[in-house]
Amino acid sequence: QVQLVESGGGLVQAGDSLRLSCAASSGRTFSSYAMGWFRQAPGKEREFVAGINWSGDTTGYADSLKGRFRISRDNAKNTVTLQMNSLKPEDTAVYYCALAYGSGVRLTTVNYWGKGTLVTVSS
Repeated sequence: QVQLVESGGGLVQAGDSLRLSCAASSGRTFSSYAMGWFRQAPGKEREFVAGINWSGDTTGYADSLKGRFRISRDNAKNTVTLQMNSLKPEDTAVYYCALAYGSGVRLTTVNYWGKGTLVTVSS
C-alpha cells in the first residue's frame, strides 16, 4: 500500500508564495510513477494542477497556472514539491498529492491520493 502525506499548506496573503511537499512511502520504488497535484476549492470539483514524470524531465500544468506554479520531484527522497508563487484568492483550495502509474504527466488515472492540505489565500 502506498501512502502519500502532504505538508506545507496554510494561510497566506495574495501575492505570497508557498511550497507544498508530498512524501510517499511504500515498499516499492517510486521512480517509475508519475506524481502530481490536484486541488479542490469549496463547492467545486477536484481539478488537475501539475504533474511530473518519473525522471523529472517532463512536466504538465493546468493552463491557468502556467508560470506561477512549478513542480519538481526527488526520487531519492520519494518526494514531490509544488512551488506556488504570486498566489491569488482563487487559489484557495485543498491540495491533494497524487501518484499515477502509466497515465502521463496529466495523471488521467490516479492510483493513490493523499489526504490533502489546505491552502487559504486572503485578499
